[in-house]
Amino acid sequence: MSSTPPATETGVSTPGAEDAVTADGRPGYDVDAGIQALWQQFADQPDQTSRDRLVLHYAPLVKYVAGRVGTGLPTHVDVGDLVQSGIFGLVDAIEKFEPARGLRFETYAMQRIRGAILDDLRAQDWVPRAVRSKAKETERALERLGARLHRAPTDSELATELGVSLDDLRDFYGQLQLTSVVALEDLVSAGKDSGSLVDTLPDDGAVDPVAVLVDQDNRRQLAEAIAQLTERDKIVVSLYYFESLTLAEIGKVLGVTESRVSQLHTRAVMRLRAKLVEQPAT
Repeated sequence: MSSTPPATETGVSTPGAEDAVTADGRPGYDVDAGIQALWQQFADQPDQTSRDRLVLHYAPLVKYVAGRVGTGLPTHVDVGDLVQSGIFGLVDAIEKFEPARGLRFETYAMQRIRGAILDDLRAQDWVPRAVRSKAKETERALERLGARLHRAPTDSELATELGVSLDDLRDFYGQLQLTSVVALEDLVSAGKDSGSLVDTLPDDGAVDPVAVLVDQDNRRQLAEAIAQLTERDKIVVSLYYFESLTLAEIGKVLGVTESRVSQLHTRAVMRLRAKLVEQPAT
């Protein structure tokens, strides 16, 4: 993807437009003049036909902004969905833009498009932003301690690193449950460029050697990460994911409350994620 967005100067002649030629052989300044005329037509009579023609012309801006916003988002976020949200931002920008002020439309539109995409992402996220921020801070602290100690840090060490009490950390584990709803898929693909696990499921009627090797490698890395957990965390992961026990049932096995098991589970998931992210992709 290009590092600069496609742009046309609204109300100002584009530098070099006289030398530019469109795909159908028309000089670039004809296109620029046509857009200015379309803006004037929309200002005089803001009907849907004129608006749709402007949307079509500036649609590449939406794809550009969606690609930039999509960088770094989880793999399950579809760029196509971001483009859809961005179109609403573009329409809003067109309807509220005032060409007579002599401002650059592309700069104004990109802000509106990005805002519309981010608003839609926030609306889909049921986790408060403060919790998301604390989760990232906790993961960074786990990575720092792991690199410094060469082992999984204890809760006390993590609480000291974060500057909070042990009770506050354990309460926070309860809040962090919301951020690990898709933890299993994220764990297996952490640190890799692979997509969703659904995309790697083998055909029942065929054996794919590459898929078998990838699956074995994923299992090996997950097993190594689990082996570095504390004994209690290992038990929680084993009983919950491999024995299919409920949190309440695990609590009876360990002799603790269901709430405490939930905290242990969240802690284990975060430590696994941190360990797997540290591992280089193979």
